[in-house]
Amino acid sequence: MEDHKEHQNFVTIDVHAAKDMLNLDGYHYLDVRTVEEFNKSHVENAQNVPYMFLTEQGRVQNPDFIDQVEAIYKKDDHLIVACNSGGRASRACVDLLDHGYKHVVNMGGGYSAWVDAGFAVDKPPEELKTSCKFRPKQS
Repeated sequence: MEDHKEHQNFVTIDVHAAKDMLNLDGYHYLDVRTVEEFNKSHVENAQNVPYMFLTEQGRVQNPDFIDQVEAIYKKDDHLIVACNSGGRASRACVDLLDHGYKHVVNMGGGYSAWVDAGFAVDKPPEELKTSCKFRPKQS
């Protein structure tokens, strides 16, 4: 029997495809940023399950990530996974696929790309630019 940890080749979609899928195809948006990042601004109807926590020792993976996702979503639900720029979401996609989730896609560019595309409408654009932690400040 083959080891099931071969899901490095998950699908990455852009924010325009993600928006269309959320509107038309019954996908769910799983935001894997920290609670603090999520609370600043997020996609409407998103669920937040942090993939990493910020600690005094730096970033630490959430040991309960899969259990927390399983409490919200079934393994056959369609999920769009995103973080701020793509790194955490990529790792989260691999973990979800390795744990039996069948319909998982990564949103390329993360929430930063969502903001850049003009899709974030919960706060003024100038405030959203600073909500994205790794974004250089625009003058």
